[in-house]
Amino acid sequence: MAGKTERIGFYPGSFDPITLGHLDIIRRAAPLFDKLYLGVLVNLQKKSLFSEEERVKMIERVTKDIPNVEVISFSGLLVDCCRSYGAFTLVRGIRGVTDFDYEMQLAQGYRALDDRIDTVFLFADPSVAYVSATSARQLAEYGGDLEKFLPQELIETVRNKFKEH
Repeated sequence: MAGKTERIGFYPGSFDPITLGHLDIIRRAAPLFDKLYLGVLVNLQKKSLFSEEERVKMIERVTKDIPNVEVISFSGLLVDCCRSYGAFTLVRGIRGVTDFDYEMQLAQGYRALDDRIDTVFLFADPSVAYVSATSARQLAEYGGDLEKFLPQELIETVRNKFKEH
């Protein structure tokens, strides 16, 4: 009898910053896998609020209690990164039909590039379905209440980032 194959998932994103919505998906996805990689996308064409290192550290800080989660950063093609980590199941969060339509097209494209890649869609908990990193950044920029958008331990970090600018 052959040994059990490890179930490895990959949840990619810019996580700029990681939100309660992201954390909801991570906490629900982690039990589905033996190992869940959180891939911080480094997109040189896009100006991020937080550096690659800052985003990785923030994610590690809020996921330290989830033992099978590992945070990495990557650039280039997602499918190449998945291959290098042996992760052929992508995790994507869906807030609504607009997300679903966009993510379905991406999933089909990834599968066209590598037919081993499947995508698992997790629908956002209604309590955080309105949350996005963009809305959290906008709230922070104007001094809004971030309690329902960001993990408590990151609120001050995000606020301070806007004080620097």
